Amino acid sequence: MARILVIDDEPDLVELVVHHLRASGHEAVSAANGRTGIERAREQPDLIILDLMLPDMDGTEVLRTLKADDRTRGVPVIFLSARTDEVDRVVGFELGAEDYVAKPFSPRELMLRVRALLRRRGDSETGAMRAGGLTVDLGSHRVEVDGEAVDLTATEFRLLAHLMRKPGRVLERDRLLDAVWGQEVYVTPRTVDTHVQRLRQKLGSAGSLIETVRGVGYRFSEEAGRNDSGPE
Repeated sequence: MARILVIDDEPDLVELVVHHLRASGHEAVSAANGRTGIERAREQPDLIILDLMLPDMDGTEVLRTLKADDRTRGVPVIFLSARTDEVDRVVGFELGAEDYVAKPFSPRELMLRVRALLRRRGDSETGAMRAGGLTVDLGSHRVEVDGEAVDLTATEFRLLAHLMRKPGRVLERDRLLDAVWGQEVYVTPRTVDTHVQRLRQKLGSAGSLIETVRGVGYRFSEEAGRNDSGPE
């Protein structure tokens, strides 16, 4: 299940897209203007469907803002627009959009493009991440600290990988619960604390890379993320 943000000011169209996204098993949220869309994009959805013509600002300006922000730069964007001129498509792709769907559109075609884009994004997340003496191999689910293998549960692995993908970013407990455990599983925020404690113990000297932000949640060391390579 992916979390997808729809930024569009046409209520009927938003309702249609959200309906099909949810029917496909995704979580869908929406924003009716560019500024609200940018704010919600900072919650780091897995994909954004963005209208080119919005009431408060042009969709190209929204995209330019998203791609200039470290928090949203990596989120793939599909432009959805009634403007079908080649120049509009070219500008969208030059600014960093991954796809462009013209209105009126087939909901089935849009869902196929969403699926393909999410699949490509998932395929790019099968390399290795390194920070300090810690190595996490996303493909083999292998974790090492200073060359020594560390035995993690599947949940502990997902938690560690999610934190490492966002170095320096504070991740609230509720957001971690949704990302790691899923919304359909009922667990309390205290569950995150327990798993982080166990994860730190297993990681030994690398456990300090997971930092506590009191009253909010956790983050992975920004310095470690800067000094070592990300997914290969």
